[in-house]
Amino acid sequence: MHSTYQTARRHLLLGAAALCLAATAHAAGYPDKPIRLVVPFPAGGATDLMARTMGSKLADRLGQSVVIDNRAGAGGGIGAEAVATAAPDGYTLLFATMGSLTINPSLYKSLRYDPVKSFVPITLTHSTSNLLVVHPGVPAQNVAELVALARSKPGELTFASAGNGTTSHLSGELFKSMAQVELTHVPYKGSAPAMADFLGGRISMMFDTTSNFVDYVKTGKLRPLGVTGAKRSPAMPQVPTIAEAPGMAGYDMTLWLGVLAPAGTPQAIVETLHREIGAAMSTPEMARQMADAGIEVRLSSPQEFESRIRSDLAKWRQVVQRAGIRLD
Repeated sequence: MHSTYQTARRHLLLGAAALCLAATAHAAGYPDKPIRLVVPFPAGGATDLMARTMGSKLADRLGQSVVIDNRAGAGGGIGAEAVATAAPDGYTLLFATMGSLTINPSLYKSLRYDPVKSFVPITLTHSTSNLLVVHPGVPAQNVAELVALARSKPGELTFASAGNGTTSHLSGELFKSMAQVELTHVPYKGSAPAMADFLGGRISMMFDTTSNFVDYVKTGKLRPLGVTGAKRSPAMPQVPTIAEAPGMAGYDMTLWLGVLAPAGTPQAIVETLHREIGAAMSTPEMARQMADAGIEVRLSSPQEFESRIRSDLAKWRQVVQRAGIRLD
């Protein structure tokens, strides 16, 4: 019996060693064909810009093309699902936004991916924030004045968003909750149509990606009041955070992006991607290019990335439930 046990144990050890060698060999030859980076939003937007810039640098380091695959729809859910069901071989990756991983699970009952179980986090890559901007016709020069104005006219001030459940929508809902004001939400199908009505004076205010507002702020067509993130934007350092306003301490809508692989991707491949993405993102040229658009390069370990996903899942679940938002 002892001999049988020893033989079985030896076979198990040999099998484990073979698996390790296979994984190492796989990683050693990785990648040997183009990598598909799924961007769960349309081409031409800020997310697409970040993905293409990073993908170009990563391709240079890996010696293989990084093909951007735009899979828009369901607030990033369609693209995320495509990666969750892809082969876990390192050749299909997700360029995820905070919303697709930590807001969607509270909005959609029929979501066909789990933000924690369906993916292996590789690294955070970027962080940015939304900007609270008012039309010049709104007589508020700062957040405190806007809150006072909203309290004096409950429900009369409007805020546009790129759609129900988007980060521009939830930025406003978090603001309403913390400032204890009534604002009327006007959802649009994307930032572009919302911006058109906003510039035309038909909307009071808007929360959206800082890069969408930079040119309009410079020309005086819109007035910035506050940055939604925990710190000021490098593109507009003169604009305070919303959290700096009286009574708004703790307000934070920091938007992050990162790269994930399907669950089951070999650890050696995850480590290769983590190392090479980090190197691609760490060049001074990349930092300058992103800063001009109000975006900050932000790297992390896979463990730190997973921790951020879990904490933000809990945070935005509360905001969504408080606002009573459901999308299916």
